[in-house]
Amino acid sequence: MEAQNNSNKIAGTLFIGCMFIGLGLGTYFDKTSVGILVGMGVGFIASALAKAKI
Repeated sequence: MEAQNNSNKIAGTLFIGCMFIGLGLGTYFDKTSVGILVGMGVGFIASALAKAKI
């Protein structure tokens, strides 16, 4: 059960990290909304992969 809890924490951190990277890149290129959406998409995929590695 603890491994699953750690996996959820890692997955959540990956999602938030990807979202902020997308936000930063989007702001840099004056496309904030696109950056957030791309960051969220990558974050969802990364978090799913992190959870699947149990």
